[in-house]
Amino acid sequence: MRNGAAVAPVYADAPFRVAVLARAVYPLHGYGGLERHVHDLVRHLALHGIAVTLVTRPPSRSAPEQARVIPEGCAIITVPYRTFPFAGRRGTTVLDRSTAYPWFGYRAGRVAARLAARHDVDMVHGLGASALGYALARTRHPDRTVPFVLNPQGLEEFGGTGRVFGGSRLKRWAYGPLQAAVRACARAADRVLATDRSLEPTVRAALGVPAERIRLVPNAVDLDECDRLAGPADGRRVRSELGLSSEEAVLVSVGRLEENKGFHVLARALARIEASRWHWVVVGGGPYAPALERLIGSLGIRARVTFAGRVDTRVLHAWYEAADVFVHPTLYEGSSLVTLEAMAHRRAVVATRAGGLPDKVEDGVTGWLVEPADAGALAAAIRHAIENRARLEAMGLAGRILAERLFSWPVVIGRLLAVYRELTGGSASFPLRRPPDLPYEGVP
Repeated sequence: MRNGAAVAPVYADAPFRVAVLARAVYPLHGYGGLERHVHDLVRHLALHGIAVTLVTRPPSRSAPEQARVIPEGCAIITVPYRTFPFAGRRGTTVLDRSTAYPWFGYRAGRVAARLAARHDVDMVHGLGASALGYALARTRHPDRTVPFVLNPQGLEEFGGTGRVFGGSRLKRWAYGPLQAAVRACARAADRVLATDRSLEPTVRAALGVPAERIRLVPNAVDLDECDRLAGPADGRRVRSELGLSSEEAVLVSVGRLEENKGFHVLARALARIEASRWHWVVVGGGPYAPALERLIGSLGIRARVTFAGRVDTRVLHAWYEAADVFVHPTLYEGSSLVTLEAMAHRRAVVATRAGGLPDKVEDGVTGWLVEPADAGALAAAIRHAIENRARLEAMGLAGRILAERLFSWPVVIGRLLAVYRELTGGSASFPLRRPPDLPYEGVP
């Protein structure tokens, strides 16, 4: 690992070299959706013989000593992530995301610009505002840059469904700097990735990107890893440890405990279906936990709820296996890796019609979709799932098949490499495991 202040050639003799810019990656910065996506992206690019230079922030204090994301095919350059006074924990508040994050993106992008000017990389792949400095360099010295692909991720700062989260004037104002940074990156990018078909209108409207520069490249799930991490026996074990019988419908939700995840809506929905035998397991931690626990207590359902807290990856995947239904009540969303992981474990899903979820949850086939913040509709969908448990196995299998066909890494990396090849005029030297014109089918 090296500091961004001193940029040296990385894998100069490699056939194709990509700089990936991201503010977080697993295991250096936690186990969130972005972190896991970047980890898998870097790993799968390396598996295709691509030399990756990952530009990110230094490891968090709790990160393991091993600094490299993968043992081969990747070098890491770190850029300080300076949290501004009163901005709170890194990356977890609106203020921090609109101050420290764009500043990090400016500095990380400048590192990429130096790599490009010195012919040390053939492509820059930025996530969110992390490539701001590179976007600015492209406007000033385009002859010194290389092709640029931007993945704006779930566009939470714009609202995953095309509106600013919360809708308040204060949040619209607070997110302004981050929105401006992401728009600047989008204007400078040769291609902007939409992670779901249902998010393409948001990419066009929020970022002002014409359709001809947008390419559909979903976020992916590592199906082999999901299978290795947990199986049916692991699900039975965690159910047994909690004393849950096979007659109880186990509902599992996973996510950071914040108000926008909609867990309070789910709590109110569950309070409406007390006659059914169910138990809700909430996996994850966060600042909204105390308020959520108080609400659950006031609703009289505390005995039927387990807060599992933050768990390691094996326990997380064991809970996917333990679930009868995976419930994702989010108020707004990007692509939702946790939903894909639940589908990888063959679980039927009840989710909200937010962000990229309609691309994954096909109503009546892989699960049920309801409108965000509608406790009544959510209660009806869960009640229907509990009362029709014989259907859940077939719906879970349909979800796994959909994940294999559209959202597995072998499929998604083929789509991404097709974009790289398009921008290099077909001269990029790497094998495509799937044809570049692979259709994105099966989703209305």
